[in-house]
Amino acid sequence: MSRLRTPRLVSAVPRKDATALLRVVGALILAALGSLAATTPQDAATPEVAELRAGAAEQRASRAGTADDQWQLATLHATRAWQLADGAGVTVAVVDSGVGDHADLNGQVLNGLDLVDNSGDGRDDPVGHGTTVAALIAGRADDGRGVVGLAPKAKILPVRVLDEGNKYDDARVVAEGVRWAVDHGAHVVNLSLGGGIASDALAEAIDYAFAKDVVVVACVGNVSTGGPTEIWYPAREPGVLAVTAIAPGTQHQLWQGSLTGEQAVLAAPGTDLVGARPGGYWKVQGTSFAAPLVSATAALVRSRWPDMPAAEVVQRLITTAQDLGPAGRDDEYGYGLVDPVAALTAEVTPVRTNTLDTAPPPGKAGFGTAPAQTRSPSPATSPSATAEATAEALPRRERGGLNLALVGVVALAGGAITALRRADLKSSRLPDGR
Repeated sequence: MSRLRTPRLVSAVPRKDATALLRVVGALILAALGSLAATTPQDAATPEVAELRAGAAEQRASRAGTADDQWQLATLHATRAWQLADGAGVTVAVVDSGVGDHADLNGQVLNGLDLVDNSGDGRDDPVGHGTTVAALIAGRADDGRGVVGLAPKAKILPVRVLDEGNKYDDARVVAEGVRWAVDHGAHVVNLSLGGGIASDALAEAIDYAFAKDVVVVACVGNVSTGGPTEIWYPAREPGVLAVTAIAPGTQHQLWQGSLTGEQAVLAAPGTDLVGARPGGYWKVQGTSFAAPLVSATAALVRSRWPDMPAAEVVQRLITTAQDLGPAGRDDEYGYGLVDPVAALTAEVTPVRTNTLDTAPPPGKAGFGTAPAQTRSPSPATSPSATAEATAEALPRRERGGLNLALVGVVALAGGAITALRRADLKSSRLPDGR
């Protein structure tokens, strides 16, 4: 049996130059691998947290390249929705890792509360997660560049409850953040966080929000090795708009990393999204980033009808959703893909109560008021948090499972968004103007 001979390849590059070129290429590859290792967080092995940040800090050249990457705006027919409402007059609380400085959010962020660093006002984000969530809701649309939010005229009220590891150990901190946001003007509360075990304190805070006519939105959580297999809490709290994630494409396929279950209420784009982060942009995926698109839709509805009760806003969103999967509500998509245009145009029968809220309050007496604060969203003042309880003092129900915050998975963007900052941005610091 004869052996096929491989043709000999002759290089047009002199051997000496070719050797030098190979050395350069090898060095670049090693540098890239080193960068990946250096930027992978130390706690990446934690079962509930999956994150890749390689190269994200270098993606800050031009904001012009982001427009074509924001598939969620086309899928949700944002341009048509903006002819009816743009979020003006509505405040969305982002209870998260804080909201940092970013050109896409200039003028959009109010002074809030920092329950991790008691000297802050929520406008610092060492993780980037909360900034990404905020821009998906209210990124400015005045110059056609950068990340454009689905409700670009809404205001963001930042409430930081997540530490530098993007986690929280005490559900009562999140509960305090929700109550503070409600008492300081939030019309919608976005919770892109959660865990496996329920919390009475957080349940009470959510019921407090309902009693104060506030819409509450939460992500259902992501599939993770060794992590929860059911929809996370607080997304599974009755009355909350629990959001799953879909992938790009006309078929609106469920993102394979999304948790599912009977508590699912709505679906929204949640993968291959361009996210704003302090210092630049990154590609993100996860139910954590689907939830803000539902929060933004709620903001659009409340912007068009400022006097509409929260219960009717919820009803409008679930009755106008595009039914996906099996007919009717299902475990993967809930009532279907959120539809901002339909929510802003359809005739929906008014309701008196939130039809999703099928459970009674946790059983504690009354709602009461949030812990006394000497702050307001504006002007800026130094917040003072209430006394913190030690972990040992927490009931097991409060301690376990509610320590995961990074539901969204930051994906390696590579060269796909190398031109995602303004061309004249010379340093890693963002300018005061866009």
